[in-house]
Amino acid sequence: MQSLQQVSIHFPSKLVFGKDVLKQLPDEIFALKAKSVLIVTIEPLLKSLEGFAETLTQKNIVVAFDTSILNEPSFADFYKLMERVAPQNPDVVIGIGGGSVLDIAKLVAAQLENEQKLTDYVGIGLLNGRKKKLICVPTTSGTGSEVSPNAILVDDSDNQKKGIISPFLVPDMVYADPLLTLSLPASITAATGLDALTHCLEAYTNKFANMFIDMYAYEGMRLIAENIVDAVKDGSNENARINVAMGSILGGFCLGPVNTAGVHALSYPLGSEYHLPHGLSNALLLPYLMNYNIPASAERYAKVAIALGCEEAPTFLETAYRGVSKIREIIKECGIPATLSEVGVRKESIPQMAKDAMKIQRLLKNNPRLIEEQDAIDIFNSAY
Repeated sequence: MQSLQQVSIHFPSKLVFGKDVLKQLPDEIFALKAKSVLIVTIEPLLKSLEGFAETLTQKNIVVAFDTSILNEPSFADFYKLMERVAPQNPDVVIGIGGGSVLDIAKLVAAQLENEQKLTDYVGIGLLNGRKKKLICVPTTSGTGSEVSPNAILVDDSDNQKKGIISPFLVPDMVYADPLLTLSLPASITAATGLDALTHCLEAYTNKFANMFIDMYAYEGMRLIAENIVDAVKDGSNENARINVAMGSILGGFCLGPVNTAGVHALSYPLGSEYHLPHGLSNALLLPYLMNYNIPASAERYAKVAIALGCEEAPTFLETAYRGVSKIREIIKECGIPATLSEVGVRKESIPQMAKDAMKIQRLLKNNPRLIEEQDAIDIFNSAY
């Protein structure tokens, strides 16, 4: 860690963060001289977006909505959506929603007028380009998809989560209004917030961590740890919502240059096999992966503990384990289950989940300690 390796940064061209910033977005679209817009969102948001859509249609911009995407979208979901929207060929694609919606919006913008097929660019750096303007508006504070070069889909052929990573998936613009998260239920606030915290933590302790991304990762951990419980217990707490939302964006900044590691790799089978929400899967595994990794990176995890608000102990090792206790405390206060058995995972599934996790080498290679198949089995068992 902290070597002088090359770092490539691809951030959105414009990020607008603050209360009621969505009101400014129509002017941005007018400036693009767009004639048609596709808004990928979820049905519960449609009523609140009526005024936004009306503002566009008054300027003779054709507005189409798609609300077909739910949690953990698959290749098949994407293909069906493209069949509907490709004939419209919108000039601008806007994703308004959580991580699944934003991931799909990013892929739609990339696929329009693109001769490549989805399967041609699954992986890292295989997408040839993007011709359509892309705008993301997050309504949860967790995935960081709105600022990242990543999109995740479930491959129907093997029921495994697959990643598409490309600078062409970084949106042109991001409009982030933390107050859009005020109506989120406590359970979603907790799961998405812990997901964002995991992005920051896994970037900071990453085998390929670097000083530039450390700034975002450390501050993201601090902001989320300090505010997530308040945001969960009182969803109307604007200050907590704002700080968690900023922490989530900082975590998203970490996803391209450094990315995640063992927690995310082992969480993927929980999503594909049991359809657990992504943030919940990460939260369930985070303290167990921390325990596993600390012997290989005690000093780094000690700094994590300090960012989480822990008092420094006489040794790095002691301080690091205080960080694990702090994470367990946050998880408990957020009402998140502490074990896999509590969410219905069957013990007999563990060997296959470990095998599936081993396929996620793009993330496992980032982990500060080598994780082999038996290690994954042991970690799952410890979390059971």
